[in-house]
Amino acid sequence: MKRIGILGAGSWGTALGVNLALSDKPVVLWARRAAAAEAMRGERRSPYLPGVELPSGLEVTHDLAAIAACDPVFLVVPSHGAREVLRRFLAACGDGGPQVLISSIKGVEPETYLRMSEVTAAEAERAGRRLAYAMLAGPTFAAEVATGTPTTAVVASVDRELATRLQGELATPSLRLYSSTDVVGVELGGATKNVIAIAAGVVSGLGLGHNTLAALITRGLHEITRLGVAYGGDPRTFSGLAGLGDLVLTCTGGLSRNRRTGLELAAGRSLQEIQAATPMVAEGVRNSLAVARLAERRGVEMPITEQMVQVLYHGKSPRAAVADLMRREQKAETAL
Repeated sequence: MKRIGILGAGSWGTALGVNLALSDKPVVLWARRAAAAEAMRGERRSPYLPGVELPSGLEVTHDLAAIAACDPVFLVVPSHGAREVLRRFLAACGDGGPQVLISSIKGVEPETYLRMSEVTAAEAERAGRRLAYAMLAGPTFAAEVATGTPTTAVVASVDRELATRLQGELATPSLRLYSSTDVVGVELGGATKNVIAIAAGVVSGLGLGHNTLAALITRGLHEITRLGVAYGGDPRTFSGLAGLGDLVLTCTGGLSRNRRTGLELAAGRSLQEIQAATPMVAEGVRNSLAVARLAERRGVEMPITEQMVQVLYHGKSPRAAVADLMRREQKAETAL
């Protein structure tokens, strides 16, 4: 097995690198900023994972050419910057480079509303390259993966054999992987749950109780499933790790950035104030707009997502959003 490359030294990319390296898998981690790479190499620490020591088997670099010698390569950057990083990386690869790219980005490109598989295909074609694509997602808080807490996730590829091979190659004693061929479902499940998690933070921040939160999560899962199926996803995916599992974690866990954003909104802070206070990216903020647009294109009703767009971008109060959800027309639970 070649060295594993990871494009992105944020909390999740670094946590993946730590987990894999501790299982004697050679890993090269790319940081966007040279100063950040130098600091991580020297201190063997990440600013995003306090208390976690970077193992000796984890190499940190700012040189994209070093990642070009790896295979597979993970793409773990915010969705709005993924295309730029991928384009730069493919240019650095020359005639060589990886055969397999694995996205672990839980989002869609905000300008084009394209999933990461579509962005990757477009950039690979532009570069005259052939890349096999896979997606890794599931209920995975970075801090817990980095410290070896038992975790499960899904690796999906339209190539069943590739998904099965990656499942075996990337699993570690603390990271159990399941395989899937439903790339669309896994990608959209990961993107949409972040929007629902912001709503869950709003509900908790307003002190509305467990009844409300349980209802929000359940109806949120309906929205995720409706959207995913409309774009060709397998309904079963959304009751699995990349659907329900990730949704429950992100809506209830204290480490969730998206849930924390909802808590701040409920406390009366504006989106601008929230974003100015932290360098960490809550993918659901940008993706709320993209998910709403994807739903509109296919005529999918997503009332929770629509209300979060109103709260985030149009000044609607969180309490008014909850009230409007409760006043919606009565219907059968299974109605589409």
